[in-house]
Amino acid sequence: MPKLEVCCFNPESARIAANAGAHRIELCNNREAGGVTPPTDWLTQIKLEHSGTPVFVMIRPRDGDFVYTEDEFDIMRSSITSLKEHADGFVFGVLNPDRTIDIARTTELVCLAEPLPCTFHKAFDETPGQFKALEDIISTGCLSILTSGGAKTASQGISALRMLAEKVKGRVEIIVAGGVRLDNLAHIRDMSRARWFHSSALDADCGVPNAANIKQMLEMLDWTGAQTKQSADSPFQ
Repeated sequence: MPKLEVCCFNPESARIAANAGAHRIELCNNREAGGVTPPTDWLTQIKLEHSGTPVFVMIRPRDGDFVYTEDEFDIMRSSITSLKEHADGFVFGVLNPDRTIDIARTTELVCLAEPLPCTFHKAFDETPGQFKALEDIISTGCLSILTSGGAKTASQGISALRMLAEKVKGRVEIIVAGGVRLDNLAHIRDMSRARWFHSSALDADCGVPNAANIKQMLEMLDWTGAQTKQSADSPFQ
């Protein structure tokens, strides 16, 4: 069944997403920066209140590019160590100066996070060759990739997303991200053929997720899952 991950930039947003039934939360700080590592106490608080909702934590020491100094990489290591007790997984992206995947550093973070799963950040969309980057990420042990298919939004990158979903053949999960909202989810779902979708579901008026929108998105994905199962069970297939 297709799943919905909601990006949350503070504990209040995480509460709204969890109460609305989100399959998973991506927790980060600083929406204006595109998300950086959140405070440890945010995660502790959220897991105390909503232990049944998986929370993947963003590991990103600053905004800007994804080429990190050794000091910045040390901070990333320390963040994983301090957050690991309560996290259900991590999200990060590390690139070389030429914007290819930094395989060695990514692998090191994946190993440090074990046994928790890791998602490679949308930094993937900045790489010069996505199919090569895809294989590099798989080799690091990351189990999923956040991507809009190299475009600014998932809607614009829909053709690339579909090709990526076909290319991976179950070796890694493609999580469709980038402007995914209630009004375009059905189209993106149908055209990408992905199983995971990432949205902030933000209410423009107050900067937190809209619970009603999340519930409608979940209903849309649940209907898709039911239709897929019905087709798979049909004796005429």
